[in-house]
Amino acid sequence: MLQILLLSRQHNREAFYCGEQELDDYLKKTARQHNEKGIARTFVLVDMEEPARILGFFTLAGCEVVATDLPQKYTKKYPNKAPAARLARLAVSVDHQRKGLGGIMMVEAMRRTLSVSGNIGIIGFFVDAKNQGAREYYEQYGFIPLPDNPLTLFLPLAVLAAAVEVLGK
Repeated sequence: MLQILLLSRQHNREAFYCGEQELDDYLKKTARQHNEKGIARTFVLVDMEEPARILGFFTLAGCEVVATDLPQKYTKKYPNKAPAARLARLAVSVDHQRKGLGGIMMVEAMRRTLSVSGNIGIIGFFVDAKNQGAREYYEQYGFIPLPDNPLTLFLPLAVLAAAVEVLGK
């Protein structure tokens, strides 16, 4: 049975390999310290039959955005600087890619962000895509590219709530 857990010492970070050195290095060298310091939260997807083995992970963090960077229809809705959540990282191990695990983690990240929005004010969910393929992946969830930085994408809170409603079923 698959489960998403907060990264801990019990998870084998060293064995994880997704094919992106920067993501592998973050999980192995930084993620747990960021959890402990409250900088970000990294969650791992594991199979409970082998709970130390990490199949994938995602990292959530808070951020501040400048409203003038948003698509024009949102620019005037918010103050100049506004709080948001960020999907800082999302990765699936190479031997489990293309099996829907990224989607499972994406929906969970969206759910957790929506939950946060019920307790603190945020305007939405942001992600920095690594490349055009990643951008297209995030766009299928409703993310909108920023006008001056098309690899930074924004999911407004209302769209996030609607997506979680649809995808969570």
